[in-house]
Amino acid sequence: QRLAIARALYKDAPILILDEATSALDNSSERQIQAALSALRRGRTTIVIAHRLSTIEDADRIVLLESGRILDAGPHRILLERSPLYAELYRSQFQGTGARPARAGGES
Repeated sequence: QRLAIARALYKDAPILILDEATSALDNSSERQIQAALSALRRGRTTIVIAHRLSTIEDADRIVLLESGRILDAGPHRILLERSPLYAELYRSQFQGTGARPARAGGES
């Protein structure tokens, strides 16, 4: 992952596509990669494919898909409030991790 991020930085591409960029990482490594990706995404159109919702919490727009259909779209805090499926997915990913999931309408 780090090598791919370095290549993207070097190329300075205006569009960045990340497919499960942190899926195989432990929590500590994920935080490091997230920090690098945050800097990399600035000023670029970025498409992120992710099952791990912590990867996309700060996205401007999240598209929630199920069986190839768009169920909902919007920023993280709006989806937490409006989509029972998104809220349940988010809660289930944080159960037992010691991390506190964001509250609907609150900060993440």
